[in-house]
Amino acid sequence: MEQCPIVMDCTGQNIQAEAARLRAQGPVARVELPGGVLAWSVTSYDAAKKILLDDSVFLKEAKKYWPKYINGEILPDWQMITWVVMENMLTRDGDDHKRLRGLISKVFTPRRVEATRPMIEKIVYSLLDDLAATPPGDVVDLKQKFTFPLPARLVCDMFGVPEESREDALRGGQVNVDTTITPEEAAANVEQWHDALGELVASRRRDPGDDLTSFLITAQDSEGTKLTDEELVGTLHVMLGAGSETLTNVLGHAIINLLTHREQLEMVSSGQVSWDSVFEETMRVEAPVCQLPFRFAGKDVEIGGVTIPKGDPVLMGFAGVGRDPEIHGETADEFDITRANKAHLSFGLGAHFCLGAPLAKLEASIAMPALFGRFPGLRLAVSPEEITPLPSFLMNGPSEVPVYLS
Repeated sequence: MEQCPIVMDCTGQNIQAEAARLRAQGPVARVELPGGVLAWSVTSYDAAKKILLDDSVFLKEAKKYWPKYINGEILPDWQMITWVVMENMLTRDGDDHKRLRGLISKVFTPRRVEATRPMIEKIVYSLLDDLAATPPGDVVDLKQKFTFPLPARLVCDMFGVPEESREDALRGGQVNVDTTITPEEAAANVEQWHDALGELVASRRRDPGDDLTSFLITAQDSEGTKLTDEELVGTLHVMLGAGSETLTNVLGHAIINLLTHREQLEMVSSGQVSWDSVFEETMRVEAPVCQLPFRFAGKDVEIGGVTIPKGDPVLMGFAGVGRDPEIHGETADEFDITRANKAHLSFGLGAHFCLGAPLAKLEASIAMPALFGRFPGLRLAVSPEEITPLPSFLMNGPSEVPVYLS
């Protein structure tokens, strides 16, 4: 069936209302991205699951499968260009993807993830100590003081990013998800981020340490193949960006929802409901990545009554997928940590399932109970409606989390 494209709101003012508009078009909706680029967004749980599991038809390499990119119609200063030009496991298919994922998965073994527990606890308790020094009655932005510094410090510590280089290394990820940037800012971001991460790789080649960047430089697969410099930079792009931005969003939404559903906060604080339930329900109802770029149709394919032509780009609309009423019924839009079915696809599925999921869960399992245990009188300083969202249709997170600590 024919659809008029829905122009995505680059300011991200109400991504859940936008997801509902997309769903009203059917499981797959035609959308217009910055620069007038046309694509498809998937908001149905069943359709998303089918696409995520079919990596033989829905492919990741723009340079092979996206005609507009191959033909030069997608310019180097396109606002979303970073999502297609970085060389990493998220932009590779088949054996190449397996090679990269196999090397990088060595970073996220259960033993390595559990070994980060003392690091996480140290950062959490340090941040809480800093918060405790806040003068009584002052408003504190928990995003600036807690939900962002925790994953940002951890990922920088893990990958050996020097203190003086951290702002540059992390800035690219913040700009990358801002869909209000100009073409000039997009092109400059690719260059800045590439240079910053390239310097990190070069410094670790000169002076290797006990960090994951040094590990990735020397890691090799069963055939003795190592990551190229471009693959190392692209991999760090994913690790630093996703490792800091996504958990920031989850923690922010979890805190806001618990503070606006005090009865549920009491349930989890008293042990009636687990903190894991808080995490999973937040991932469902407030997917931290609301539109994940890109997959490309390897052939004409029908999904949800719509034919996606060969070569067309597809975004996974996880914000809509998590609230699919076909799965979660009439209460799909409600935050409810007691619901039996918290099914979501916010970590992806199949070959591209998020390798960092266990680490994110561990961070949240330590951070949330520690925060609410330290500050039992925690309350929002404004109404939830006054909290501004990120300027993005790709990411779903609050721009700030203003609270009173007691």
